[in-house]
Amino acid sequence: MEQVLKLSQAFWKALEAADTAGMRAVCDVRCTFVHIGGNADLDKEMDFFDKKVFQPTEIVLHGQEVHDFGDVVVVLSDVDYGLLLGGKPTTHHFTTTEVFQRQGDDWKLIQFTFTALVH
Repeated sequence: MEQVLKLSQAFWKALEAADTAGMRAVCDVRCTFVHIGGNADLDKEMDFFDKKVFQPTEIVLHGQEVHDFGDVVVVLSDVDYGLLLGGKPTTHHFTTTEVFQRQGDDWKLIQFTFTALVH
């Protein structure tokens, strides 16, 4: 499952850079995102970055767990996500649930959910 872990890390790197082309390259076109502010399909989520609603500043991955279910792989990432929201710096500690599906010889991200962790 090294391939899926590398895709997850590529997605995080693209997210930190607000590189929507890089994020889209990892995602299935039907990918959905769930986070504190609501739910979004891929186009709406990428719009948040393109319109600078989300402006990442620093992302620190503390660890990742990979769970293999055959044609579906779940990656749980423990992450501190720093970003500007409304021009104000914030940092949130999350576990993300990233669901990847095998599509032919490739893997694609089909679901990405942020869960806020309380310290």
